[in-house]
Amino acid sequence: MTVSPHLSRRAFALGTAAVAGLAALPASAQANLSAEDRAVLQQAQTYLQGLTSAQGTFTEVSGPQNRAGRFYLQRPGKMRFEYSNPEGLLVVSDGSNVKRWDPRLNNFRQVPLSQTPLSTFLARNVRLDQGVRIDRVTRMQSGAFAITVRDSRRPNDGYVILSFAGSPLRLREWTIRDAQGGSTTTRLTTLEPASGLSASLFQLRDPTRRPGRN
Repeated sequence: MTVSPHLSRRAFALGTAAVAGLAALPASAQANLSAEDRAVLQQAQTYLQGLTSAQGTFTEVSGPQNRAGRFYLQRPGKMRFEYSNPEGLLVVSDGSNVKRWDPRLNNFRQVPLSQTPLSTFLARNVRLDQGVRIDRVTRMQSGAFAITVRDSRRPNDGYVILSFAGSPLRLREWTIRDAQGGSTTTRLTTLEPASGLSASLFQLRDPTRRPGRN
């Protein structure tokens, strides 16, 4: 669910779920959560499961860098982030691979979707009760809440804080804190359901490849 321009765990750690195929959590991993906390987790999971097709705008802050752009989501498997600052930068998941194109550097990269934390967020079934370790659930009187999540296989790699507005329920932002202490916050400035999204939004060919080149 951050989506920064770099293909790294921090860059794609949307955190709304972790990498697909993670082992299920042992029961003791969430034993410290109260019944109210577990109810909040179920609420968040149900919301994310229902977020099947959407679009909106975002801002991203990482240290002194500030970025902005537009995103599109179509589960399972597909997502697109168009950056207006820096202009032209694209990050696209086509259902199999996550691709990044930076026209300023004439640089194209891709990694399998299954190797990024986007994979479970974009999965057909979103789960917050397996593959991740829930460190904390913070509930506010307004109904807003935040969930601190770690990858259960790599708990020392950092963590993700998912923040939700409570009324109406909406994913508001996520903050990625990596093992070195670096932090990236992505705020969804708008988020709305979308239907009939063009398939071309989730296609990105390598612009550096010449026609006929193997």
